[in-house]
Amino acid sequence: VQLQASGGGSVQAGDSLRLSCAASEGTFSGYTVGWFRQAPGKEREFVGAAFRTTQIYYDDSVKGRFTISRDNAKNTINLQMNNLKPEDTAVYYCGAGRTILSMIRSSMGYNYWGQGTQVTVSS
Repeated sequence: VQLQASGGGSVQAGDSLRLSCAASEGTFSGYTVGWFRQAPGKEREFVGAAFRTTQIYYDDSVKGRFTISRDNAKNTINLQMNNLKPEDTAVYYCGAGRTILSMIRSSMGYNYWGQGTQVTVSS
């Protein structure tokens, strides 16, 4: 599976962005797709995941603001980000893997990664 993340940009606090993770080869069928982010000087951290594309999980820091959804027609997994905050500023990555539930919050649970897309939120 080859992944491509897109949709990042620079916005003001309180604005929204929609990121997409596209599978350029193959489909997401049977895979868990996760969204992670990495701010400068920090480790890559879990944002949310679609476990085997059906069960959705979020980090507490984004719960209620971010929504993961699947677009079967476009073969994408999307991350809708509302009410963005400056602390959401990071490079966002999507990953895919045939992982187990206990590993979805770890980057080690994913075998394939997109190239990352920058999200910058100014106050």
